[in-house]
Amino acid sequence: MFDLGGVVFPSPFDAFDAYDRAHGLAPGTVRALIRTSSEEGAWAALERGELSMPDFFAALETEAAERGFALDARRLMEGLASRLGPRPPMVRAIERIREEGLKTAALTNNWVATEGTPATNGLARIAFDVVVESAVEGLRKPDPRIYELTLDRLGVRPQRAVFLDDLGINLKPARSLGMTTIKVVDPDAALAELERVLGFPLH
Repeated sequence: MFDLGGVVFPSPFDAFDAYDRAHGLAPGTVRALIRTSSEEGAWAALERGELSMPDFFAALETEAAERGFALDARRLMEGLASRLGPRPPMVRAIERIREEGLKTAALTNNWVATEGTPATNGLARIAFDVVVESAVEGLRKPDPRIYELTLDRLGVRPQRAVFLDDLGINLKPARSLGMTTIKVVDPDAALAELERVLGFPLH
């Protein structure tokens, strides 16, 4: 089971940091805003499919203003979209896993794009057996129910599942359910760890 942003795709944090630099904000300003917003604010609501993109822009800009800075939320999200493209080693690893007869899933917190369809970040180029998107399900990590839903759709017991994510807060529920977890800080190191778990090469 693979998270997308920060695992299969580059981390969105890179786009947040680029926005800080481009707009003269102190390093970590946008990261801090999104961290708070992703708990119970506009970001969390967007990923549960509860806000349209225009409503999200307005809500996130209000949250930024409450923290004392101006934010162009549309520009932030455009910058995020422009940086997204799958990491070739991760794509190859997913292909190898499926070649070995194992099932794969994408489990992602995402949002509905302006045209009303989930923002899948180029997902069509990658073959997963199951895709679970927060904006479709109305649930988002780290809610344990979205992990259980993914396992159910895969038809796999948690003890037979491996989950990769770049955020510890998202790995904790998976580990509590009995899944093997891998935190993705360096993608190559994470794939090496996954190779050890699975027992076959992924390149």
